[in-house]
Amino acid sequence: MSIDVTAERVIPVPPERVAAYAMDWRHDAEWTQGIRTAELTGEAPGGGFGTGAEVTRTAYFLGRRIDYVLRVAAYEPPRLLDMVSVAGPLPMHVTYTFDTHPDGTRARIRVRGGGGGLYRLAAPLLARRVRADLGRDLRDLEARLVGHG
Repeated sequence: MSIDVTAERVIPVPPERVAAYAMDWRHDAEWTQGIRTAELTGEAPGGGFGTGAEVTRTAYFLGRRIDYVLRVAAYEPPRLLDMVSVAGPLPMHVTYTFDTHPDGTRARIRVRGGGGGLYRLAAPLLARRVRADLGRDLRDLEARLVGHG
């Protein structure tokens, strides 16, 4: 069994501003639940951050330290950042999208993942926890951008 969880929130800020902040790996630990550190450990073929770049994150989830590497599969600011895990405890695919909305930006995060063993058995719990964390991520992202954080 795998998880496929999506959360979204309308943020009263233009998409370009939301994406500029949210797509910058240097801000990951400021608004993403559980992430303690994020580091650009592999640059994109053209240099810097973009398609092909790799970000190593250290996170804590359900009380356990998790180190994983996400490779950027698609980078189309200000609309899309799509990343796939290339190292870590379970396969993971994280997609951020930012679309224009009459009230600002519709920010959406989708996490897909799976695996065997404990992760397979814990999938329902894991999905609920991921959904709650994504909701908090978007709340914290909005707070950072509108000056309440």
